[in-house]
Amino acid sequence: MTSAGAAVLTDYREMIKGDKLVLRGLKFHGYHGVKPEERKLGQKFLIDVDAWMDLQPAGSSDRLSDTISYTAIYSIVRDVVEGAPHNLLESVAEQIASTVLGKFFQISAVRVQVGKPHVAVLGPIDYLGVEIVRHRTNVVQS
Repeated sequence: MTSAGAAVLTDYREMIKGDKLVLRGLKFHGYHGVKPEERKLGQKFLIDVDAWMDLQPAGSSDRLSDTISYTAIYSIVRDVVEGAPHNLLESVAEQIASTVLGKFFQISAVRVQVGKPHVAVLGPIDYLGVEIVRHRTNVVQS
């Protein structure tokens, strides 16, 4: 592993030590891709999201107002995946991450994985896709 790769891995491991909200196996139909068939017929997309934030206040108070509702993040993911088409999965993931970080100041970092289970490759797969990690310091405030 290169020193740059090791630094990224170390940063990711440091980040995952904290509390996080977890959304796994979200499934939506969208029209993303560069091929005309993908834009016309659409396809299934699989999404996972981790959102790092301090969950101790909600754990102590047992009040929803002290955390972020999973359904709020779910709605962002749904709106992006079922919304305007993107050419690349990277762009879909980036829009999800930037929207989550832009809307919820409590979230310090977000990991978004976008997968396509139906890809024309020679061999069995669960899915192919992308994963991005964005920290609050990477967000451009508008």
